[in-house]
Amino acid sequence: MRVLIRQLWSWALSRALAYTWVRRAAKLTAIALIGIAGAWAGMLLGGTTSVQIGPVQTSMSLRPSLSGQTVVGVPPLGDLRMDTDSGPLQLVVDVRQLNQADVRKLVADPRSFADLPDVAVRDLRHGVVVAALRSLAAAALGSVVLGFLVFRRPWPALAAAGMALAALGAGGAVAASGWNPKAVLEPRYTGLLAAAPSLVGNVQDIVVRFGLYRAELAALVTNVTRLYDTTAALPVYQPPGDVVRVLSVSDIHDNPAAWNVMHSIVRQFGIDFIVDSGDLTDHGSEPEDQLTRAIGTFGMPYVFVKGNHDSAGTVAAVARERNAIVLTGQEVTVDGLTITGDGDPRFTPNLDVTEPGEDAVLAMGSQLAGTLGTLRARGVPEPDIAVVHDPAAAGPLDGLARLVLAGHLHRRLTWTMPNGTRVFVQGSTGAAGLRALQSNPPTPIDASVLYFDRVSGQLQAWDDITIGGLGTLDAQIERHITTTPL
Repeated sequence: MRVLIRQLWSWALSRALAYTWVRRAAKLTAIALIGIAGAWAGMLLGGTTSVQIGPVQTSMSLRPSLSGQTVVGVPPLGDLRMDTDSGPLQLVVDVRQLNQADVRKLVADPRSFADLPDVAVRDLRHGVVVAALRSLAAAALGSVVLGFLVFRRPWPALAAAGMALAALGAGGAVAASGWNPKAVLEPRYTGLLAAAPSLVGNVQDIVVRFGLYRAELAALVTNVTRLYDTTAALPVYQPPGDVVRVLSVSDIHDNPAAWNVMHSIVRQFGIDFIVDSGDLTDHGSEPEDQLTRAIGTFGMPYVFVKGNHDSAGTVAAVARERNAIVLTGQEVTVDGLTITGDGDPRFTPNLDVTEPGEDAVLAMGSQLAGTLGTLRARGVPEPDIAVVHDPAAAGPLDGLARLVLAGHLHRRLTWTMPNGTRVFVQGSTGAAGLRALQSNPPTPIDASVLYFDRVSGQLQAWDDITIGGLGTLDAQIERHITTTPL
């Protein structure tokens, strides 16, 4: 009996201890969650501070975020997002107004821009420190208040604040360890299309000063300053003389809205010529060929290859347009860049037509590669751009052209082949035509601005432009810098 009593006592004691540990763990978990929730609310409500960066008055705050990033808001035009860190904190900078006296000084004396890098970096560093301290204070206050409201006792409330501050400190350490200042060079802009070139910046300056965070921060402040100082209209984007801007489009598929978007990009980005990777139409019929008349309205070279939805009549209609260049295997020089390409050998305007198949596309790519190989053997340099419709034709061109432009897939892709040739697949600039009306959400309008060095013909950078749905003016601009030595 004594043994049984001892066993029962031991069992009861172990259960009681286990229950105590469970309760204690549950209580600590609840305190931690309440602390984090209170800190989050405190940062959102009281973590914003006013900071002046150069002549720009901003509000700055640190916010909890799974994606990290630095977000610069320029209302009402849109915002710039930069992957400066991987989280869990996000730096948010909203432009509020300009100091008019400082702006007048900058406009009157352009040499004063030389001091802007040091001023901007100093102001930003000061602002981040102030925003961090204010966010910590707001987080601590928020966690204490929420903890006291929930637990009705001071010690759990203080414990909640301590846990919240520890979590924020760990998050700050993670964000600081992954800080990437070069992300300023590759911003993603979302907002009005007309404002994009002014905010994203001058790509030639970015390439020349690659890696110089101080200069790029100053450039961003300068762009915002000049943008807000202009009252009559947005600043005109003047391209430097040694950069060629090429507009890459594809798969318009009878959508007249594509021409409006293209005209806006041509005007805002200072485009030199256009490359169309095919599928201008859906069925290649004679009524659809009337769409080609818009090509002559651009007043600049329009390089075109046939897509699998384009008929021989469509190709002929394009060739009749002023400034149109239809590639059928030959090499041409446009604005100093050497371009070659060939059209899709197929004509498959609907799903009932399946022949010829992809073998014909590969054969066309091999034939074009043979022509380029022969020219290379004669000492003719490799072309700067090769244009095809289906990226399946790009493989044989690896090492024979610097860049291959394609379409057909209705989604944007890019990769580098083993011998160094980059393949750039454009999405649908026509939002896949009438197909877009059947998708939810609507298929976006895709186009890209490619920046080439006029002397070397090397691709330096590109801006991916995405219009969110048919007929809208919302745009996302994402800047990419090539990793090839410039």
